[in-house]
Amino acid sequence: MPKSVNPLLLRRSTSSPISPNKRTKSAPKDEDTAQPLDDTGRTPSLAPSGVAQDARTLIRHVHTQMWADIPDRAAGMGSERISEILRFRRALPKIVSVVHLHALSVSTTESERELARLVAMGQVRKVVIPGRGKGGAAVGEGVILVAEWKKSVNECGQLSDELKEKYLRLMDEHPTSAAVPTSSMSDAEVRDLVTAGYFTSPAALVSAGLSNLFASPGSSSLSGLPLSGTRAATGTLAAIGGQGAVHESGGGGSTLATRDNRMPLNKSRQMTFSLPGTGAYLKLLIAARQHLLFLLKQTSPRFREATMEFLKEKWDGNVPNDATSRAKRARGEWTGVLPGKTKKWKEFYGLEFEWVLAECVGSGLVECFETGSVGLGVRGI
Repeated sequence: MPKSVNPLLLRRSTSSPISPNKRTKSAPKDEDTAQPLDDTGRTPSLAPSGVAQDARTLIRHVHTQMWADIPDRAAGMGSERISEILRFRRALPKIVSVVHLHALSVSTTESERELARLVAMGQVRKVVIPGRGKGGAAVGEGVILVAEWKKSVNECGQLSDELKEKYLRLMDEHPTSAAVPTSSMSDAEVRDLVTAGYFTSPAALVSAGLSNLFASPGSSSLSGLPLSGTRAATGTLAAIGGQGAVHESGGGGSTLATRDNRMPLNKSRQMTFSLPGTGAYLKLLIAARQHLLFLLKQTSPRFREATMEFLKEKWDGNVPNDATSRAKRARGEWTGVLPGKTKKWKEFYGLEFEWVLAECVGSGLVECFETGSVGLGVRGI
């Protein structure tokens, strides 16, 4: 009779290199299972309800909707940071990109016609911004109410009253021109306007690009100077690049605003109208556009889309803004992330999501669509 074997004493089978049933790790989550949002084919309009569609009203509306209110309590920011934010907002020029107006307009054609009429009447002035951004992210053109421009000039403490009158007279005489001759001004007056930020050299606009718009001075801004010596006689001004060498090699600033003993200006030389703080405005605008696209890609790497509510929550730093959350923060019971610690406030000074979304829609970077079930959707193009 065969000897019985206790089954409890049998060895537990283990996987081996030759075992037909190898132990496998759990498969990672397949990203292909992600599904795109439903698209009904309807494109919603971003035109604000209850706001007139004339250009001047829309420009003012863009300014009023640009910034979020600073929380009264539990903001996560000290008094110095709050003062810095308020100073930054106040220093920005009242420029609105033309594509932003297109995003809020019911009819783009009608908006362009009205803008052309207001520019000819001297009520609105266009600000041409070449070389800022690439492709669909290019800023292109902006508009500003002439009344806001003149208010900025009158409030500038760096200019004399006589110089302010001359500058405003030039604006009235050339309502549609970006560049004007400076024969009616002395060299010192032009230099003062350049220093204050109300004039710039046309060569600076042509040569400056996004890569060097905010770069600090360095070897890159002088890279073109050695080439000048090979094309000009030794000892001449042209051998070191000429009077506009910095602008021609991509540098910033202006030769008019550095020293008083510069070479006399050409009386027929033209200068371009500008506004102080335009560089900071462009930097904020371009960075905000790029961050919104990054959030879309982070949310849905494959389809680059998300619901508008979810994208707004990501832009706000995942800080709930309902009545209950605000009450908890006011009572000091909030344990989550405070608004002042989010990217929206640390880098964008409280820039509103709706403002950035309109910028991206108007420039063709994203599109909005109706989902039919979960509200509006946003998709990168």
